[in-house]
Amino acid sequence: MKGLGELERSIMDILWAQRVPATAREVGRHIADRDLAPTTVMTVLDRLTRKGFLVRTRDGRAWRYEPAASRDDYVAELMREALDMTGDRSAALTRFAQTVSGSEAEILRKALTELEEE
Repeated sequence: MKGLGELERSIMDILWAQRVPATAREVGRHIADRDLAPTTVMTVLDRLTRKGFLVRTRDGRAWRYEPAASRDDYVAELMREALDMTGDRSAALTRFAQTVSGSEAEILRKALTELEEE
């Protein structure tokens, strides 16, 4: 999975938060503070679609865009890719486990227990 640039991440954040498909115009309204041309927003949406981050459907003359996966799915994939970059997954996982808070460790324990019970 390819990473996201700053503007791509901002647009994905908008679409993940909205939870409903949005047009380029609607996305542009949410990032009006960046003073972007509408064509820039459309270009980034198109690029995100080609990268597989978004799916689009026709709505009259416009396209509606929505995330192909949830933010949690995206972050989990980034974590898997980071693990793939290490020569020693066990050491990387151990180091990661040492950095999480107690409540995060409990969440991991619960998830692992549930996986073992399946």
